[in-house]
Amino acid sequence: MRPIQWSDNSLYLLDQTLLPHSETMIQLKTWPETVDAIKDMRVRGAPALGVTAGYAMALAAMELNQCKEGFQQFISKLTEISAKIHAARPTAVNIRWAITRQLQVANKCKDELEASNELLKEAQKMEREDVEINRCIGEHGRNLISYGNILTHCNTGALATAGYGTALGVVRASWENGNKIHVFHTETRPFLQGARLTAWELARLGIPSTMIVDGAAGLFMNEKTIQHVIVGADRIAANGDTANKIGTYSLAVLANENSIPFYVAAPISTIDLTIATGGGIPIEERPADEVTHLGEIRTAAPDTKVRNPSFDITPARYITAFITENGVIRQPFETTIPATI
Repeated sequence: MRPIQWSDNSLYLLDQTLLPHSETMIQLKTWPETVDAIKDMRVRGAPALGVTAGYAMALAAMELNQCKEGFQQFISKLTEISAKIHAARPTAVNIRWAITRQLQVANKCKDELEASNELLKEAQKMEREDVEINRCIGEHGRNLISYGNILTHCNTGALATAGYGTALGVVRASWENGNKIHVFHTETRPFLQGARLTAWELARLGIPSTMIVDGAAGLFMNEKTIQHVIVGADRIAANGDTANKIGTYSLAVLANENSIPFYVAAPISTIDLTIATGGGIPIEERPADEVTHLGEIRTAAPDTKVRNPSFDITPARYITAFITENGVIRQPFETTIPATI
C-alpha cells in the first residue's frame, strides 16, 4: 500500500477521511491544497505528515520558481510558506523535521530552478527512507510482542506512514514472522481511526483482530486479556515524555497498574531533543463538531461546550521502551535516548 504518491508534478494522497468505504486518491497540485489536506486529516500519522510536508515544500518551490524574483526572495518566501505548513498540525514534530530538512537543501542551491528540482528529489528520498525505517522498526520490535493479545490505539500502520507502519508495523512484522498474536484495537474517538483505518488495514493483512470501545481497555487489561500494549508517537521529548493520540496517557496508566509492558514505536525523527519534557509540547485542539456530530448528524445536546484536544502527553515513567529504527531504547531515557540518536 502506498498512501502517498508523486506523479505528473502532483502529489496524490489516499483520502483517509473516506476509508473504509471508499479508496480514493486525491490529486494535490499546490502547497495550499496540501496544507488543507493535512488540516482536514485526509492524511495523518506523524511519519506520513513528515513526508507530505516534504512534498508540500517541493510544490512551493515549483510555484516560486515561476515567479523569477531572485534567489534571495525565493528563500525568503519559501521560509514563510514553511511556517504555514508547520502550523497545519503543530504537535507532529515530523512536519518541522521535514521542512527544516528541505530548507537546508534549498539553501545549498545556487538558484530557484536547482532548488525546485532538489526539493522534489529530497521529498522522494524521504518517502523511500520512511518505508525502510518502518521495516527496521518492525524488525527490532517483533520479538517484543511475539505472543498473545496486543492492544493498540489510533492507527499506526501503512496509512500513517509512507507504506509500512510504526506500531502496527511491529505487529505486522511479528505476524509475518509466524507468531501467534491477536490484536485488540480501540475505536479511537472522536475521529475513529481505529474503527475506520486500523480495522481496515488488519483485515487486508489477514491479522486476527477485535475492536473495543476506548473505555473498555481497562476492563480487558484487568481481566488479563491483554499481554502487551503498543502505540505510536507524534513527538517524544528528550526525557521520553511522549505526545500521542488522545487517550494514550490513560492506556499507559492502566497498563502500568496491571503490570503490562507499554511500548512506543516511532522513528528517530519523532524525537525532539529541543524539548526537555512533555510540558513543552504544543497540544492541538480540533474542531468541536468532531465530537458533537457523527458525520452530518448531531449527537450532542444543543449548546454543549466541548474541548477536543487531539493529543495527550504520556510521562516517560509509564513507557517500558521505545522501538526505533536504531534499536530498542530502555530506561533511563535521559541518557539512552541521546545515545541512540
